[in-house]
Amino acid sequence: MPTRDELLEIAVDGEDIAGTLVTPGTLIPGVLFVHGWGGSQQQYLARAREVAALGCICLTFDLRGHARTQSRYETVSREDNLRDVLAAHDSLVDQRGVDASAIAVVGSSYGGYLAALLTALRPVKWLALRAPALYKDSDWTLPKGRLRTLQELDIYRRQPVRSEESRALVACASYRGHALVVESERDAFVPGQVIANYREALVGAASLTYRMLEGADHGLSETSAQQAYTGILVNWLREMIQGARADAAAVEADAQEPHGPAETA
Repeated sequence: MPTRDELLEIAVDGEDIAGTLVTPGTLIPGVLFVHGWGGSQQQYLARAREVAALGCICLTFDLRGHARTQSRYETVSREDNLRDVLAAHDSLVDQRGVDASAIAVVGSSYGGYLAALLTALRPVKWLALRAPALYKDSDWTLPKGRLRTLQELDIYRRQPVRSEESRALVACASYRGHALVVESERDAFVPGQVIANYREALVGAASLTYRMLEGADHGLSETSAQQAYTGILVNWLREMIQGARADAAAVEADAQEPHGPAETA
């Protein structure tokens, strides 16, 4: 098992002696799930439990304007919800045992859009986007529910958008972690052009995996589509996490090479 060394000073008789605290270094990733507009964390709990079985600490949460704060559905803005995601991320990182350098964010639809924005504000090692939505940067503080009509999103989402023309795509263009993008074949809300925009923006990612859910609609209304997506997500995260742990083990093995003079009695 990999270990982690932390140098410390031990006080004794008014002096300090050097010590090294060796602790288990097994990677314990944190995984944050961000639901879509009109959804809730309840939709992701079963999926989070499957991911947790990989040896992760998972966090689901309700964006403001949803679940017990449904009364704000008509007034909550993207600014509000991005702050929700930031707060949830920071809460996850603060949990005991979570490796702050090994955070995965899983976002669907509007949650995928917010997850992309998060990568510009917090370190994210793995980014999984399912049917990520895209919005114009204007009207940032207006109620999110007004944007479909106000921004003519049905038209906007069928147009090629360069990475420098969108805050979310700018974040993706700067992202250097590993990414997964999942598209629904029969998506009436997030057409293929939006997925193409995201994939082109993620060209600088350490790795980019793309999957198509054949016959699936935007909300994965069929059980078979839900199961297919869960399988894709869990398998991808398993591969990513196992690879990270193998890398950590290799570094640990190199560090075990003997150094310094031999002990004498």
